[in-house]
Amino acid sequence: MERRNLLMGVTASISAAALPDTVAAAATADSPVGARQRVHIVLFDGVEELDFAAPLETLDIAGKFGAPIETRLVTVEGPRRVTASCGTRIDVDADWMPGEADVILVPGGDVRDAGKPGVAAEIKRGVIPTALRAARRRGLTMASVCTGALLLGAAGLVRGRPCTTHHGSKKQLAEQGGKVVNGPGGGMLGPRVVDDGDLVTSAGVTSGLELALWLVQRAYGTQMSMNVEMVLEYERRGVVHEARRRG
Repeated sequence: MERRNLLMGVTASISAAALPDTVAAAATADSPVGARQRVHIVLFDGVEELDFAAPLETLDIAGKFGAPIETRLVTVEGPRRVTASCGTRIDVDADWMPGEADVILVPGGDVRDAGKPGVAAEIKRGVIPTALRAARRRGLTMASVCTGALLLGAAGLVRGRPCTTHHGSKKQLAEQGGKVVNGPGGGMLGPRVVDDGDLVTSAGVTSGLELALWLVQRAYGTQMSMNVEMVLEYERRGVVHEARRRG
């Protein structure tokens, strides 16, 4: 915590003039001030820790820089204890109130065995897909990390939409009706993030960092996302595929 606070202090002291010209121009072109974003991250038994922890921390850092982001861990059943993929236990205190969210972010989990906690089990159970389908409304963005896209797919939310997921699950996502975006020549490793307006999906596990940084950038500007990158000591990889150009 002390190290993070130190890094944030150092980053905050960096002016655009100290950055390379091309980066400085991008930073000054965007305003870091934007509308409030209430992000609800959906947890379930068997959820992959990094899938939700990376976006959670990334968005939290942006909030410490002044971005008006409110992040909440939720389950569709309401307050309960969740046991994640590696055994981490998380006490979720928030109620399921999707009407209060601007972004609902769905992490991934195991897709191979419906007999163990994870995405396959949740698709079979049907509770999360039903809740996500019912939550859809104008002004709400649905987002996913890794195989979380398959829960959106089971809810019918990717049908006919550009999207992505872990390379090992792209076939299943396509079978759910998603227009999966692949790499050049049809290569499986395509964009790290696919933005189709109110549907923003990301590729495998670590792409949750790219997803969260992109959500910060599109809401609060390039400089804000760069500040967060410097605190994370992480440089974004790959590309963002914008299926719908904003503004």
